[in-house]
Amino acid sequence: MGISPAESGSPEKEQQAAGVGILLQIMMLVLSFVLGHVLRRHKFYYLPEASASLLIGLIVGGLANISNTETSIRAWFNFHEEFFFLFLLPPIIFQSGFSLSAKPFFSNFGAIVTFAILGTFIASVVTGVLVYLGGRMYLMYGLPFVECLMFGALISATDPVTVLSIFQELGTDTSLYALVFGESVLNDAMAISLYRTMSIVRKHASSAQNFFMVIFRFLETFVGSMSAGVGVGFVSALLFKYAGLDVDNLQNLECCLFVLFPYFSYMLAEGLGLSGIVSILFTAIVMKHYSYSNLSENSQQFVSDFFHLISSLAETFTFIYMGFDIAMEKHSWSHLGFIFFSILFIVVARAANVFSCAYLVNLVRPVHRQIPLKHQKALWYSGLRGAMAFALALQSVHDLPEGRGQIIFTATTAIVVLSVLLIGGSTGTMLEALHVVGDSHDGHLGESFDVNNGYVAPSFKEDGTSGTGIKMKLKEFHKRTSSFTALDRNYLTPFFTSQNEDDEEEEEALLDERISGSERGGFLGQ
Repeated sequence: MGISPAESGSPEKEQQAAGVGILLQIMMLVLSFVLGHVLRRHKFYYLPEASASLLIGLIVGGLANISNTETSIRAWFNFHEEFFFLFLLPPIIFQSGFSLSAKPFFSNFGAIVTFAILGTFIASVVTGVLVYLGGRMYLMYGLPFVECLMFGALISATDPVTVLSIFQELGTDTSLYALVFGESVLNDAMAISLYRTMSIVRKHASSAQNFFMVIFRFLETFVGSMSAGVGVGFVSALLFKYAGLDVDNLQNLECCLFVLFPYFSYMLAEGLGLSGIVSILFTAIVMKHYSYSNLSENSQQFVSDFFHLISSLAETFTFIYMGFDIAMEKHSWSHLGFIFFSILFIVVARAANVFSCAYLVNLVRPVHRQIPLKHQKALWYSGLRGAMAFALALQSVHDLPEGRGQIIFTATTAIVVLSVLLIGGSTGTMLEALHVVGDSHDGHLGESFDVNNGYVAPSFKEDGTSGTGIKMKLKEFHKRTSSFTALDRNYLTPFFTSQNEDDEEEEEALLDERISGSERGGFLGQ
């Protein structure tokens, strides 16, 4: 992983320590995959694969701590947030967006943005205010108000990897899946933006402008990242359409370029100070919809399997990596009251987030498209914390002085472990209790789709008295661009792909079949 040991020795010793460290990582990966396969085969949902990987890391890390393993070997397991953000997270996010059906995602895009932006802001502020009041009332360790908001921001980053894997296994409503996934991905960008902004506010004199800067910075980050991701996706589609790479002797080059574009999108956004998470998500959606159909059949099979494989490895390694580091790190367990009340406040804040945003969304939605109460409860329950909150909490150790960052890190560690093990393990029971298991239809996604999920353009009455050619052309153009679906079908798809509409639908169905088949074949679908 390129992490230098804390204690330098001879080159031979360092190389041996590196070999032992990598060997232990590979052994834990193999054990996690085998154990996950056994659990999935026996449909034992009380210990999901992510939870099993976290437990393996915790156990091995605890044994290494007790046995006083050499520092040079232990250094290979230190959780570095840069390594997580730059190498482990991109393939996970890309595969999630690449395997996501675009129709339920974009038909719920308004609700997703509401939960991700407004909901995360509500959850962060509610958590921060409650933690601050708890400190003032001597219920828990007291933190300054801005640092309470920093804690509220980092702990509001949801990571539903475990929940989504069980959603896929049991088969839940596509709109519910899109809401949980979309909110979690976009809320990461909001949580990171809030945390970094509050960190700036803490370092400088506080003013009213700083709070308006939060909103401005997030909008700047989100719009810029989305534009970068969509732009890279469109460039890749044009390249694969016109470069003529879909011949037998150029398929290796075709696959290599397809694999490089997502990382290019992520690193471009990070280099510009934007959110690589949002950028690579939209690159994945665009590349699936346009670039994928321009590949040869063999290349399509390869990239589908490759991204599923690498995301499975990254997800499993992330939880092992996190569990090992939790067992090895020094924690401040002297403030158990801070941990206990933080968990209660997070539950309250998550409820305020979900139910208030769902109420606002339902106000503007027609009756048949409103978010039912059982989906709201599933959303509330699905807000577990994971690697993103852990990475930000680890960063707070360096950002906050006098041990306050260590207290936040310990509390976040306890919350992550409890949420992944308890919430992740009880998700299957929750879904069955709410009666959303097996409800995978998407016929209620909106009035803009017919029974075949084809867009039905709104009708326009002809004005008999004004029959000029210009007005007729304007009406026709408005009719053909009255929604993104119509714009995509009439203009974007013909421009960016080399296939007609029927071929595109066949390719999309084939991709979904390959993805579901690879999930059944034993790869981790966390």
